Amino acid sequence: MLKRLLPLALLMSCLSACAPLVVGGAMVGGALVATDRRSAGMQLEDQSIELKTSLRLREQLADRVHINVNSHNRVVLLTGEAKDEADKQRAQQIAAQVDNVARVVNEVQVGFISSLSSRSNDLVIAAKVKATLIDARDLMSSAFDVVVERGEVHLMGRVTEREAHRCAELVRGIPGVQKVVRVFEILSEEELARLVPPKNAN
Repeated sequence: MLKRLLPLALLMSCLSACAPLVVGGAMVGGALVATDRRSAGMQLEDQSIELKTSLRLREQLADRVHINVNSHNRVVLLTGEAKDEADKQRAQQIAAQVDNVARVVNEVQVGFISSLSSRSNDLVIAAKVKATLIDARDLMSSAFDVVVERGEVHLMGRVTEREAHRCAELVRGIPGVQKVVRVFEILSEEELARLVPPKNAN
């Protein structure tokens, strides 16, 4: 039994049990990664938005909700659970009032707070998604942020329609994935070419 639990314990020690896995490369060991398609300034701003929003949610809604906050290019994604619709809508209002937030995508589910086993399963799925994107030769894995909640995979990032479609297609085929939610900022191929020189592509 102990041998079976060790891999999960190691995984959970590397990834927060409360926070979803981020695969976009914005933070690795606390350091900004240059391959992110956002500027360094925008990466820092997104981190600030996440911190401020999380603190305000904790202060105003306390343990009535379990909500994760992810920001990508000032688009805030809320995932998790709220005990009623009023708290879900209140969470959206709180996030929208944080400085520099451009848009809020509210994917919070109304119902029971997720269990530890459910969150552990999400970590396993997130690890599979990360590995799949890294293995995909036609995608730049650092362009994607991945948030997993109750088996539902939320995809964020600044990507082309081709990349968005390809990523969603790959993720749908991963065992355990219940649903794929696209929260992308779509770029044209020309915009991407200006953003990422060919020599930096996978």
